[in-house]
Amino acid sequence: MKVAIGGYSFNHLFLEGSMDIFGYLETVKYRYRLDAVDLWNAQIAERTLPFLTLFDDQKLRLIRLALEERELPLLNIAVDTAHIWDPNPEVRERLHQNALAHLRASVLLGAQSVRIDTGAHGDSEFSDEAFDFIAGRYREYCAFAAEHGMRLGPENHMGPSLVPSELVRLAKAVDEPNFGVLLHMNRWSEDRECGDESIAPWVYHVHFDAKTAVLDDAANKVNMLKDAGYEGYWSLEHNAPADRSYIETEYLLSRIKKHLADADLLRQTTKGVESVCNL
Repeated sequence: MKVAIGGYSFNHLFLEGSMDIFGYLETVKYRYRLDAVDLWNAQIAERTLPFLTLFDDQKLRLIRLALEERELPLLNIAVDTAHIWDPNPEVRERLHQNALAHLRASVLLGAQSVRIDTGAHGDSEFSDEAFDFIAGRYREYCAFAAEHGMRLGPENHMGPSLVPSELVRLAKAVDEPNFGVLLHMNRWSEDRECGDESIAPWVYHVHFDAKTAVLDDAANKVNMLKDAGYEGYWSLEHNAPADRSYIETEYLLSRIKKHLADADLLRQTTKGVESVCNL
């Protein structure tokens, strides 16, 4: 099954020093017997400061070698502290330089996709200035990503990106073939019932969390995304307490696997998922 674990799921273990990036790779490969990884940028950084992430190229090469030795493709790097919009031009430029550093690191690691957020914290819609700036930056980043075979785009993670119609508007404005959305399922501030479906044509990666992993209708959601053309992995992102990280991850992974199996069974017995959304 195409199942993965987002690196942020082990955040507390990283914070207490009981897991590093290499321990994460061992955990994914041998504890959970998965065949791909989904990194969080804090796992690979040498040092993280406000709007500045420092990387050690030698460490990145060692991580790339460790991925290759374990035959683990790198599905995605979820990047924090490099979002695009801030009302302060100086901060925007620092964020931009941080994003460029992460894009370079993603190339060195052989990432298939990179999540860089929109910014505009707290707003429910993009201002005209922010929208034009964000769309332009994504076109710029997508051009770089395309040269290296990567997809790129935001997660429904903050501000207007939590509003489905705003994210759809942005995707249409960027209009690049390798632009997409990392879908955090059911995470919307408005129109939650139809949010996942409205953005489905642009989805390049999917995160379940502890709530969506136990939804009764998750199999239908899986098939809706497959009907929209999604062929990627289904990744768990769950920040459990350190002393429960392994057991809660195991439980939620089992639920996701069951949803995928149920989705396959449903596809054998029905013609597809009937939409309840007027898109």
